[in-house]
Amino acid sequence: MNSLREKIKSKEPVIGTHVSLSDPSICEILGCLNFDYIWVDMEHTYIDCEQLYIHLNAARAVGASVIVRIPQNDFITLKRVMEMGVDGVVFPMIRTVAEAEKAIDGTFYPPRGSRGFGPRKPIKYGLGDVNEYIENGSLDMCRFIQIEHVEAVKCVENLAEVDGIDGFIFGPCDLAGSIGQLCHPYDEPTARLMKETIQKLKARNKYIGVSTGDFREETIRYFSGMGIHMISAGADTDYLLYGAQKALRNLTKAHKLQQA
Repeated sequence: MNSLREKIKSKEPVIGTHVSLSDPSICEILGCLNFDYIWVDMEHTYIDCEQLYIHLNAARAVGASVIVRIPQNDFITLKRVMEMGVDGVVFPMIRTVAEAEKAIDGTFYPPRGSRGFGPRKPIKYGLGDVNEYIENGSLDMCRFIQIEHVEAVKCVENLAEVDGIDGFIFGPCDLAGSIGQLCHPYDEPTARLMKETIQKLKARNKYIGVSTGDFREETIRYFSGMGIHMISAGADTDYLLYGAQKALRNLTKAHKLQQA
């Protein structure tokens, strides 16, 4: 079976879902399904590094790949997340080439980048070959930046030239917000921005993704129809709420019939 990075390098379509709650059984449950990866979100949630570590262990127990969106483009969280041996890192809200270069630079060891030395889990805490990890294993992690602002759209051709980026992931709602259309990601202005940007990225043979909380079939078809390779949809909170609402409707209906 190909690794997540191998799938992305060969431009295979992949699908995943988001985790925002801290209970590691969520990663274990979702990891038992056939998602290509689980996206653990540290940006908009209270998941910290210790909770992330437990999530990763739960996912690994069932053979699931995990990518992590860090809170922001900073070295402190990035280093701690990488030392856990994640399958990929997502950098949110990248707006400029300088920001993208800083993000990617921090994921590579010298002389290519500026990553500090201190691997832990990826080398089995010292039982593994550290030189093998530095030369090969550390390169297996996927590196994604998010296109969530119109400023990134304006310089996307230059962003595409930044070496080391494995994929460009749209955040449609924030992108819409950057042009005064927050919560209207499917309206014409944002749709046009995305289509134009996708066209430019595809012309440069880049891998393209999207992150959305909406898991309706029509939404998935909408993004797939744009030619997007990597679709991350839905979240643990959505599934909990959806299931609970369905149970409530069924319980209420049955109870009323019983009383009739």
